[in-house]
Amino acid sequence: MAEAARRRMTPEEFFRWQEGQDEPFELVDGVPIPKHRMMTGASVQHDRVTVNVIIALGNQLRGSRCRPTTDDVSLRTSLTTIRRPDVTVECGEMVYDTHEAREPRLVVEVASPSTTTVDRTVKLEEYKRHPSLRYILLLETVAPVALLYRREAEGWRPELLEGLDAVIALPEIGAELALAEIYDGLAFPPRITDAMR
Repeated sequence: MAEAARRRMTPEEFFRWQEGQDEPFELVDGVPIPKHRMMTGASVQHDRVTVNVIIALGNQLRGSRCRPTTDDVSLRTSLTTIRRPDVTVECGEMVYDTHEAREPRLVVEVASPSTTTVDRTVKLEEYKRHPSLRYILLLETVAPVALLYRREAEGWRPELLEGLDAVIALPEIGAELALAEIYDGLAFPPRITDAMR
């Protein structure tokens, strides 16, 4: 890694180099950065939410052109930057032996204390510029809260969804995500406002 950190890489060089590494990296402005340096290890909640999203989307999208992928599949957000969203929904033809999504429609980032700021600022703006993305979904792990950015003719429209009764409509990929499914298996402490009622 020390040698790689001293020089900038093209995405093609990065993908060849990444094959020989034991951990996943992102390419940020041409420089490889370990994904787990930005995220100090996923919590059980982070993992549960990620797996629940993949299961829910996988079941709904089976037989369609679209399919969910893990963070093993990369997303090129600029000429020199490659990200690894927690979940991506890819709707292009299956291309074997590639490392990146070609026609992503949805990216999901699950919050971690060490990545929330980057996910909600830098990565969000990068994802918004991707021409084929239609949805960007940011999920909390401390409460059943989702922030969906939906691409519309006039730009990106944010939509906040809270509580286990909420459902995220994703008509452009033919799916929906119920927060009850996303947060299945997790318990949350009662909020102060709920306790005061």
